[in-house]
Amino acid sequence: MDSRIRTHADILVDHCTDLDPSDDVLIRAPPVAEDLAVAVAERVGEVGANPSVSLQSERATRAYLQASDAEDFETPEHLLAMMESADAFILVTGDLNTAELSDVPTEKLAAFRRARRPIQEARMGKRWVGTQFPASGSAQKAEMSTEEYEEFVYEAVNKDWEAQRDHQQQMVEILDPAEEVRIVSGDTTDIRMSVAGMKTVNDDGRKNLPGGEVFTAPVPDSVAGEVLFDKPLLRHGREIQDAYLRFEDGEVVEHDALKNADLLASILDTDEGARRLGELGIGMNRDIDRFTYNMLFDEKMGDTVHMAVGKAIEETVPEGQPLNESAVHTDMIVDMSENSFIEVDGDVVQRNGTFRFEDGFEE
Repeated sequence: MDSRIRTHADILVDHCTDLDPSDDVLIRAPPVAEDLAVAVAERVGEVGANPSVSLQSERATRAYLQASDAEDFETPEHLLAMMESADAFILVTGDLNTAELSDVPTEKLAAFRRARRPIQEARMGKRWVGTQFPASGSAQKAEMSTEEYEEFVYEAVNKDWEAQRDHQQQMVEILDPAEEVRIVSGDTTDIRMSVAGMKTVNDDGRKNLPGGEVFTAPVPDSVAGEVLFDKPLLRHGREIQDAYLRFEDGEVVEHDALKNADLLASILDTDEGARRLGELGIGMNRDIDRFTYNMLFDEKMGDTVHMAVGKAIEETVPEGQPLNESAVHTDMIVDMSENSFIEVDGDVVQRNGTFRFEDGFEE
């Protein structure tokens, strides 16, 4: 087995989920990522924890969705019970075909997400991590050879996470006590939001691997302005290009997209919370140096910000603060590499992708 896979597995078990003997851990992976599932199971055994491994096929998921009626979807109680009883959850993704779900009607996908929401909520209370296996379909979507994509993935994943955490902590110390954030990019994005009282989290690869961002939650009714997400979003095998949102009093009041505007609309129509922002994230992983149509990596790029419509991450919302609830959490990315800045309480803290604590920052 590739030694990089074993290193990946060790990080998932030891760093991300910090498993203890007798912990019950769910491991879910696609068949193409069986080698990583095997390496994780082996490491779980060495720790003395108890794994349950599930190799899940998107082809099977598509077949189920196409054969079902949207109004018949219910929360699968057996899956919910498994998640509720587990101590930890390790999710591996990887595609042979990134468009496997592209012909499933959007309203059916939205109904399916709503039915699975209790499982998602149960997962959020566990030690959990999501990661990526460098499968050939993902490589093709990223316009790389399989070997090149493997190198890219492992450079971003198998790294010194303590050093990365220290680098990102500089931005945490700026954002955590802040009152207001303004993001400007070209003539198409100028958006403000309050983050007063919210918590800023340093993502050092514990819940997403790779990590490499700091993120917080906006006060839900504070978001105002417009944003053009100029990096594409791949959702259920369909690509949304140039998603545009305009906010008033925290709510999306206007939206459009250059491509697949109907899919964007279906996300926003999932529920009331899907029309509000649940996350503001700032990418800081410099080993992710290109766009790959994979949000797990793309949102961590050092010259991007991302915002998620839908559910706020509970870790960022202290008790007593307003928590945006939704069945969706959909991240979308703004390129901040040119003609852009991030302003925190009136001070520019990033200009054209360079942070003020990095060499090359221009006042």
